[in-house]
Amino acid sequence: MKLNKKAILSTFLMLFIGVCAVAQKFTTHSVKEGETLESIAKQYKVSELGILNYNKEVKKGQAIKANTILVIPLVSDINEKKAVEQKTEVGVSDLLEKLDGEGENVGKQEPVGFISHRARRRETLYGIARKYNVTEDDIKRYNRELYSVQLKRGMTLKVPKYRKAKEPENVHVEENYEVYTVQPKETRWSIAHKYGITQDSLLVLNPDLSKTTDHLANGQELLVPKLVKGKIKDQQTQLYTSYTVPPKQTLYSLQKKFDLSSEELMKLNPEIKERGGLKEGMVLQIPVKTANSGVVNTENFNFYEVKPKQTEFSLTRKFGVTYRELLDLNPDLKDGLKAGMVLKLPKGQTGNFDVKNALILDKINLVDSINPLNKPKVMFLLPFRFDRLDLNDTEGVSNAIRKRKDVKYSLGLYSGALMAIDSVAKLGISVDVKTFDTELSLNRARSIMQQENLNGVSAIFGPLDPVSLKEVALIAANYNVPVIAPMTEGSDLSLSNVYFTLPSKKVMREQLLDYISDIRTDQKIIVIADSKSKSTEALLLRRFPGASTVTLKEDRTLDINRLSALLSETSDNYVFLETEQATVVHHAASLLNSLVSGKKKIKLLTTDKNSAFDNEVVSYSHLSNLRFTYPSPARRFDGKSNSFTKAYSARFGSEPDEYAIRGFDITYDLLLKLAYKNNLADASKLIGGTEYTGNKFNYAKNFTSGYFNTAAYILEYKNMEVVELKEE
Repeated sequence: MKLNKKAILSTFLMLFIGVCAVAQKFTTHSVKEGETLESIAKQYKVSELGILNYNKEVKKGQAIKANTILVIPLVSDINEKKAVEQKTEVGVSDLLEKLDGEGENVGKQEPVGFISHRARRRETLYGIARKYNVTEDDIKRYNRELYSVQLKRGMTLKVPKYRKAKEPENVHVEENYEVYTVQPKETRWSIAHKYGITQDSLLVLNPDLSKTTDHLANGQELLVPKLVKGKIKDQQTQLYTSYTVPPKQTLYSLQKKFDLSSEELMKLNPEIKERGGLKEGMVLQIPVKTANSGVVNTENFNFYEVKPKQTEFSLTRKFGVTYRELLDLNPDLKDGLKAGMVLKLPKGQTGNFDVKNALILDKINLVDSINPLNKPKVMFLLPFRFDRLDLNDTEGVSNAIRKRKDVKYSLGLYSGALMAIDSVAKLGISVDVKTFDTELSLNRARSIMQQENLNGVSAIFGPLDPVSLKEVALIAANYNVPVIAPMTEGSDLSLSNVYFTLPSKKVMREQLLDYISDIRTDQKIIVIADSKSKSTEALLLRRFPGASTVTLKEDRTLDINRLSALLSETSDNYVFLETEQATVVHHAASLLNSLVSGKKKIKLLTTDKNSAFDNEVVSYSHLSNLRFTYPSPARRFDGKSNSFTKAYSARFGSEPDEYAIRGFDITYDLLLKLAYKNNLADASKLIGGTEYTGNKFNYAKNFTSGYFNTAAYILEYKNMEVVELKEE
């Protein structure tokens, strides 16, 4: 045992030293008037090359503009500094040898193999190099004939393959940075320009950004340096669109088409100069012209990108606005509607679309959008507790399922998940499933994660207990594997790869209060809260100024005379009851029910429907008479004639409970999104709200804490039934 501990400790120590050896810290520097690259390098005791490596748009020998923010690598010791200086000397030596025509391959990485590529009609050397992520010179080096002749159709080329260099881990000084959320149609260039850094610096700060494409998703969160002066909201944000150069396009005609100077075009698209002029097939970055200052006001407006073949008539129908309103917000429409235009629209529009981070997304029918070639691979980690069940003892197993919540939850969720797997199989989606019993043990969960190969795993469903969930999420994060938390609404740790499927109490409370605020006219608000719910009482009084309160007496009863005197006879009365005590719910509901009359109309509400409201001492009929209203993560499911219930009963011999329904909805939503994009994070950016048998999902990304479900239901007891209330 001592030997094992020693081995583990040694391994951990080696890993720790290894991490420390590659860690690199950064800081930022705002350039002052008169400062040079040399003076800044001396100030931070680093080489000029070290700064240039992380700010590649800054050129050696050129003046640096004042207020430019540079990313500065911090050299932690003298040996590291010497290593940088040695690297600088080798780099200069290599360059001189290349200029002399000697040492062509000095400092050049040797290929680990070659790919044979047969050139097709109209294919260019630039396009081939981009396809295989190499340079044109790399291809020419191993295909010498290209130095003297042009690429021709049918040529067979040797394309070198290089081993990917391991990138160093970047550690940043937290207080010098902030998180920025990408706005509609923003580009890497516009964000880098806004913060006074280079695009290369943006890539260093955000190593997860693609190295092969400049794409940024709306709502994506980036790490950027804090601005030295001013606030980001005071700066202008320029929207951009992409333009593919057609055959025979000239630079002059391009300038006329978009009303841009050649200098502006070159600055936005340096590849024009790099490739010796405008080339067919180039994808250029073009600024979207707006009549206003260019500030993206996402508080008052949403934005929509016009799709091909859309017309002014179809857009006015889609968004419920007149053409005059569209024209007032988007003066460029007077020149005609064009695909790719970004239109500004007022907030609050509803229709057959979703809104995410102020960008309007056309609703996607996931069933119609699946790709049969995508084959999700899902792991289920649930506490079935087979270690404590004797499967030969039917009665004992039945008792365990009734008594143990973890077993009941697991079997319910998993049976629903199996139904979802069957459903997507009928759509042509093949799912690779592995299922494990975590035995409600942290060590068992950890052992499973360490033994399984997580490469290629699309998602992990579970575990249920928060401790094991944290452990699994931390291990899975190393492989970029998302973890689905079926019964948890959040964590005290930052788990950026976890999808919390339960909406939080805060989300549900806000949804109910927003609903009441929208429908309220002259209704009287009364708040009843016990001693443990005073914070909620304070929130309600802030949200509804003028609301009255009724305090519970020492015996946890209410003063009927005080309550009766507060009730209005000329308008409805909305009474919020905030408590976790069943006796208080029973007493308050009975008392309020007795006060309902032709003159006094009462609606009972709560922001937190906990188990106290479901206690057997509470009268269901009283709650129904009071039109009891509350937020819920799931709607009440009456599936007697539902196809899901029939299919479930046929397979398992009983009707599904709420956990089976939840397991089906979570898994079906997960598998459809994976079949659509084969990447849950990418799918979540493009897809808004989804709804299934008894649950709905609309995930909002928090940069460090994970994905949170912001969708909930507002339910009401009415005529001895539970009905869903729709937001108006």
